[in-house]
Amino acid sequence: MRLEFVVNNKDYIIDSTEPLDISIPLNFGGEQPNIYDAQKASSKACEIGTFVGDTRRGGSCNFEEYTLIAHCNGTHTECVGHITDERISIRNVLNDSFIPAVLITVEPEKAFDTPDTYFSNKNESDFLITQLNLSEALRFKEVGFLEGLIIRTLPNDVSKKSRRYMDNLPPFLSRQAMEYIVKLGVKHLLLDIPSVDRAFDEGKLTAHHLYWGVEEGSHKIDPRDYSLKTITEMIYVPDIVKDGLYLLNLQIAPFQSDASPSRPLLYAINN
Repeated sequence: MRLEFVVNNKDYIIDSTEPLDISIPLNFGGEQPNIYDAQKASSKACEIGTFVGDTRRGGSCNFEEYTLIAHCNGTHTECVGHITDERISIRNVLNDSFIPAVLITVEPEKAFDTPDTYFSNKNESDFLITQLNLSEALRFKEVGFLEGLIIRTLPNDVSKKSRRYMDNLPPFLSRQAMEYIVKLGVKHLLLDIPSVDRAFDEGKLTAHHLYWGVEEGSHKIDPRDYSLKTITEMIYVPDIVKDGLYLLNLQIAPFQSDASPSRPLLYAINN
């Protein structure tokens, strides 16, 4: 189906039959990306009395119980409820069906090679996504398409789909990079790393707080007036998907929780 839409009084066209899936499929019991050495997502046949939910074991149908940790097992989308005492649900936050978005590729810098900072002292092993990374990659930006920002990091190999991140800690956003993203007015931020913050940051989650406008060190928000912005982590964008403008369809499971496994789909602009 050919769909036409308008951004800033300019017409654009997509083909809805050709989505580019940038999620990592959650392979229960198989290879998965993992952060913090959390329990892997798994599945098992449901057994109730004499019923077994597995046709291979004589059951009439497959009927499985799934166990997962959305923040650690793969592609997931989270909301401000991730850092607040108030139990805000991603299901109530994500109301945008189609999101004009920009895909960029950046190469994180060694922390000591950039003037950008983090909330604490830099470590020799730190790699930062910096404000300069972002501003240089966004020189082609089209006004109106920065509702969504999708960041692909280099190197970009397929191991991101099954990587154990405790072996080599991932890059994260500098304070200045996140302040820049906030200034741009980004509403939906997507990245191919497990977190916008350093994996071990004493629980500060500085970048999360900056993005959602929550006072650093606080878990308090006004339950009647809170950020409707989202962060999607652990995506994978193959090299064949080029930097540029897209229409994003961000799909989530209808979980009443701060985060949900998600399936972001990109639609290339045809004109």
